[in-house]
Amino acid sequence: MKDGRIRVLIVDDSALVRQTLSEILSSDPAIEVMATASDPFVAAERIAQETPDVITLDIEMPRMDGLTFLRKIMAQHPIPVVICSSLTEEGAQSRLKALEYGAVDIIVKPRLGSRQFLEESRVTVCQAVRAAAAARVRAPSANRPVEPKLTADAVLARRSGAMLETTEKVVVVGASTGGTEALRTVLEALPADAPGIVIVQHMPELFTRAFADRLDGLCRISVKEAEPNDTILRGRALIAPGNYHLLVKRSGARYYVEIRDGPLVSRHRPSVDVLFRSAARYAGPNAVGVIMTGMGDDGASGMAEMKEAGAATIAQDEATSVVFGMPNEAIKRGAVDMVLPLPAIAASILAHAR
Repeated sequence: MKDGRIRVLIVDDSALVRQTLSEILSSDPAIEVMATASDPFVAAERIAQETPDVITLDIEMPRMDGLTFLRKIMAQHPIPVVICSSLTEEGAQSRLKALEYGAVDIIVKPRLGSRQFLEESRVTVCQAVRAAAAARVRAPSANRPVEPKLTADAVLARRSGAMLETTEKVVVVGASTGGTEALRTVLEALPADAPGIVIVQHMPELFTRAFADRLDGLCRISVKEAEPNDTILRGRALIAPGNYHLLVKRSGARYYVEIRDGPLVSRHRPSVDVLFRSAARYAGPNAVGVIMTGMGDDGASGMAEMKEAGAATIAQDEATSVVFGMPNEAIKRGAVDMVLPLPAIAASILAHAR
């Protein structure tokens, strides 16, 4: 960093987007727009002259696409990269590929709109760049063979007795920067009859469905983007849809989720604090809370409420976090029972859910 400020290289083929991003990022006194580039070839020239602290990168560009450029960066000169992309469902899978290839985060391109939208874009873009600058750039992770899922009948048979009791466990997980691959590590390690899981991962709308579908193909449990009134079931993880808050609710012995619109909470929508507070209220000692890698303090207050309500609380440790902000804030507030490396979290979830 130069003069303590984060130097950013903006790579996008749209002059309007480059200008808008430059204005947004320059409004943050901790960030300096070092240069802009209309395509990866121009970007490579800029990097050869001066190495940025963070790159914002579009996917669809002339001469060379962003994914190809990203793979070259990570192989030759790893630099924290934030994918800044248009909001399209068709392109969601390629954006998720970028996370596999080593990108730190995905954000939606700011567009002209209401004052509230532009202000939320400013918060999102600047926070993503700050988080990327603090991130540990990691090598892309490898896929492993996937064991067959249990059939629906088998899952129902395993949970039928437990759901009649009031001690059924609910696992709530919050993550942000670096969380997509961390979640993959945890969910891949869980057996097909693992306790029901509800997840908030800071991610734009439309991308969350593709992310859930990707995990569903990798894990023994089922993974889906949450829909209103989805029941929280053993062998299934529900992921908050982008741009909506997700809450745990309870009706008798049945736990289910509620999806809500509303303002940003702890600078996010969905917010981990909203999820954790709902778990504290409706699940109490039946809940297990996990806070993972991410920038900022979202989830720390909610986890404190969970611990006060008798829930078991787990934080990812610094060594395995891409960014230690969110876990560290929860730890500093005395909200965490256990601080664990990423590979140990799944086993701890299972132990507390027995």
